[in-house]
Amino acid sequence: MSEKGSNRNLIILAMALGLLMASLDNTIVASCINKISEDFNVFDKVSWVFTAYMLAATSTMLVFGKMSDLFGRKLFYMIGIGMFLIGSALCGVAQSADQLILFRVIQGIGSGSLFPISFTIIYTIFNDPKDAAKMSGVFGAIFGLSSVAGPQLGSFIADHFGWRWNFYINVPIGIASMLVLMFALKETRSEKRPKIDYLGTLFLIVTTVSLMLALEWGGKDYAWSSWQEISLFAVSAIFGALFIAVELRASEPVLPLSIFKNRMVLGTSIICFCQGVIMFSAITYLPSFTVGVLGHANSNGILTPMMASLIAGAIGFGFLQGKFAFRTLMLFTMVMTVLVASLLATVGTDASYGYMILLMILLGFGAVGPLMSVAQSAIAANVDPKYMGVSSSIVGFWRNIGGIMGASIMATIVNNNLHRLITTGAADIGIPKDKIATLANPELLMRAGGKLDPQIREFLQGALGTSINHGFILSICVGVIGLVTALFVGASRLDVTAAKQREQGQPGAAHV
Repeated sequence: MSEKGSNRNLIILAMALGLLMASLDNTIVASCINKISEDFNVFDKVSWVFTAYMLAATSTMLVFGKMSDLFGRKLFYMIGIGMFLIGSALCGVAQSADQLILFRVIQGIGSGSLFPISFTIIYTIFNDPKDAAKMSGVFGAIFGLSSVAGPQLGSFIADHFGWRWNFYINVPIGIASMLVLMFALKETRSEKRPKIDYLGTLFLIVTTVSLMLALEWGGKDYAWSSWQEISLFAVSAIFGALFIAVELRASEPVLPLSIFKNRMVLGTSIICFCQGVIMFSAITYLPSFTVGVLGHANSNGILTPMMASLIAGAIGFGFLQGKFAFRTLMLFTMVMTVLVASLLATVGTDASYGYMILLMILLGFGAVGPLMSVAQSAIAANVDPKYMGVSSSIVGFWRNIGGIMGASIMATIVNNNLHRLITTGAADIGIPKDKIATLANPELLMRAGGKLDPQIREFLQGALGTSINHGFILSICVGVIGLVTALFVGASRLDVTAAKQREQGQPGAAHV
């Protein structure tokens, strides 16, 4: 094997490890929230351990993508993974919930660089875009797998080694990734001093954070019509408008709005948003349906087929990009999204184990997995190479925004329907009015379903199942929007931009 090929393999391995860590920490902590709250004896703040990470990662993703375009992929990847490791180590030694939340912000900021820059480096170290597309499928599979497997892995680590090891485990892996990239990855340098869009960066972060907080709190901590929610949406709208005004005049905008003039870039952004809605909705509510409604001991038997099929979909469609237009592949995945969402909206409380596994295979292989690779390639093939970093961050940014919005709105739909159904049928089943609020908690059946009176349990299972069914109607609607969007993205193909992808001379281009 040549030295160049050997270095390339080492770079790929190092970035795969970095991406695995960052995406795992999106969800791995969710499974040990209870243990953390017990250790610190704080229950009202503990949800921020998850929220702070998501806010920090999503709000800085576009910024890191742009900085890597201006100053080099290697520099900002190293800065990002360094911050991630410092944050991880600090999280492991945190002595209070406030400290842990602060350290999760540091960790999340570092994570914001790893996703976009990993894919950017892939597209600059491969001369052949078809090879890059195949590798993006592998990286997409890593991201998708860790998003779904995070809660299960986190629970295993917390039970056997303690919740702090969910953070400590990142340190040796991250150091190995840093050392490999330090020596194996080379890159060209810009001879002119880039201009940084400070004002645009500030407005982007304020817009993103206020929007994500509004979506995260809406229908749970605050009513959608409350002054807190209205204020957050207003702040997001005002600073969003200011951000657009600044970007239209900036010489080096943090997010070049001109790239959205390309139908493929705009359409892929919308489709990634739609993917985020069904992906996060499924990850959030399928365990509740499996354990609370169907009565299984845990959700592993259902989620494992989803993980395996997601990996197959991401890698398989990475190879198919060389044979089909992006629009064809996107149409397929959006049709599958509508189909799977429709099946999830009608699945009954008596669904068999085999039927649920079939649904998970369709969901992973057809609705979620393909876009893990196709979306990155579609945008990379339709932007100027100098915008490769920021364009790679667009996919993760819109997927996260869609995911938070989808999970939040679905939670409102499920909770409202569950409360209505229980209130309506409480008298017939003998449930006192003062117990309705307690029984209307979707977590009840997962935690204490076996301790309930069989008749009440059956009633609650039916109510929760129907409520989750209704929640997936949101995914159907969003899937239809994605399907219509896919019809108008244009006929771009991977191979028509081969010459552009071979262009290695732009500032910050990585090579081996």
